[in-house]
Amino acid sequence: MAEQSSPTASSVQAVEPSRGLSVYKPGQGYYTRMGTVIGVSLVSLLGLVWLWDYLKLIPMGETNPLYTAASGAILVGGAITFVTYYLAFVKPGSVDFLIATEGEMKKVNWSTRREVVGSATAVIVTAVILALFCWGLELFFVWFFQLIKVLES
Repeated sequence: MAEQSSPTASSVQAVEPSRGLSVYKPGQGYYTRMGTVIGVSLVSLLGLVWLWDYLKLIPMGETNPLYTAASGAILVGGAITFVTYYLAFVKPGSVDFLIATEGEMKKVNWSTRREVVGSATAVIVTAVILALFCWGLELFFVWFFQLIKVLES
């Protein structure tokens, strides 16, 4: 009788048990998750306001257009909310990315207030000097072209 070979360690894959919709790594990446939710919420609200206005214009027989707009916006808003929750809190790949992003942001060497003010001042002063130089150059060319009678006074 033929012997069956036992599976090797490399062919057996660990299967992660289903967690349902519970939060993956709940104690990590709080600020990036919240920032993601706030950003998606703001963009979604703008889209839902547009959708609301658009759906009010579509006639649906005897149905009040307000009901059509409200139900459409609620359905789309609910779908966006579910997808956002799933991606920011449940799906391991995207959650790990957000956690790693927060870890990298903590390593960034942020500029001090003094450095930011100094850099902004340098940019503003340079822009003003350049604008004054261009204005002076324009006045010179206007004077020159008036002198040689290309422009009228």
